[in-house]
Amino acid sequence: MTSIKNYATVTAAYWGFTLTDGALRMLVVLYFHQLGYSAIEIAFLFLFYEFFGVVTNLVGGWLAARFGLNKTLFSGLALQVLALYLLSLESYLSVPYVMAVQALSGIAKDLNKMSAKSSLKLLVPDKAQGQLFKWVSILTGSKNTLKGVGFFLGGFLLTVAGYHQTLIILAAGLALVGILCFVLLPSDLQAKKSKAKFKHLFSKSQKINRLSAARFFLFGARDIWFVVALPVFLQASLSWGHAQVGTLMAAWVILYGFIQSSTPRMLGFKQPEHAPDGNTAALFASILFLAPLTMVVASFLGLPMTWVVIGGLLVFAVIFAMNSAIHSFLILAYSTQKDVSLDVGFYYMSNAAGRLIGTLLSGIIYQQFGFVACIAGSALMIGICSLISTQLEKY
Repeated sequence: MTSIKNYATVTAAYWGFTLTDGALRMLVVLYFHQLGYSAIEIAFLFLFYEFFGVVTNLVGGWLAARFGLNKTLFSGLALQVLALYLLSLESYLSVPYVMAVQALSGIAKDLNKMSAKSSLKLLVPDKAQGQLFKWVSILTGSKNTLKGVGFFLGGFLLTVAGYHQTLIILAAGLALVGILCFVLLPSDLQAKKSKAKFKHLFSKSQKINRLSAARFFLFGARDIWFVVALPVFLQASLSWGHAQVGTLMAAWVILYGFIQSSTPRMLGFKQPEHAPDGNTAALFASILFLAPLTMVVASFLGLPMTWVVIGGLLVFAVIFAMNSAIHSFLILAYSTQKDVSLDVGFYYMSNAAGRLIGTLLSGIIYQQFGFVACIAGSALMIGICSLISTQLEKY
């Protein structure tokens, strides 16, 4: 019961962080677009956020192995509170300043993610792979649902409270979450591996390397059109307001999170020992490829872009969520308990690198070639993910 309580507390901290992270992302995109920043400039605002996510996932697993998961968790919460406060100082706002503060937020996010995901491996017996798949899906899905709520919250609070007050509200709320977790959690969550060395940062496991490569292209395919291009396109080309954009993107992520949580049931894995393998990942990556491809074809046929975007978002959300849930299970299934934080850190480094490239390309391709080109880029990256997934380990 103690381990379950500890995990529930970690999960609650992860949820609280995710709410502020989603709100902050929407706030930055909408507010700086309102100030007249171009799509490329907005993409650059997130460049350090994603880059330092890559670094943090790589180093964070090693830090957790040496110092304990609770240390990485509290460090992430504290850094996010600081980042929210620094971004509220409107007189300092500039592209370099926001990029630097977003770096803190990127570090914070991935310290929290790595801590929560790694702790789950320690609670489930190795033979109960179906149970592990279920728990991973619920954690990841609920997190993404809350991120969607955060998108809505960011757009809504920007409209009713303004930029500065929204950031102060978010910082105060997350500080309260951090204090509660500090009180509830023990001094450590994981036996420390004091001999973990920097050479252990890079995975030597072929199956983890292949899964990490597939993850890179999967999340690059999402962010190449979702992060910058979509909200800017909705505002600039379809004349949507802040609240409308925030609501649509929130609804998408909430649906995505719900599907992730429901993936084990949707796939019919009801027994504790039943779980997906590499074949499952390859199949759903291939199905996902059809979503952006259909959107590109529909746009060339002259269908109304509002319906192309909404319809494409719905289909993409369902299949992408199932892909993501399968990947999130496989990384824990492929890992060992003694090296889980190192393996998970390496895997989410690839995840963050995919987001970094996707975010950067989202701004560049949108500004140079338009929204449909971003969707075509997504199809290409999913195609590569699908090919890599055919080489994933089967059970």
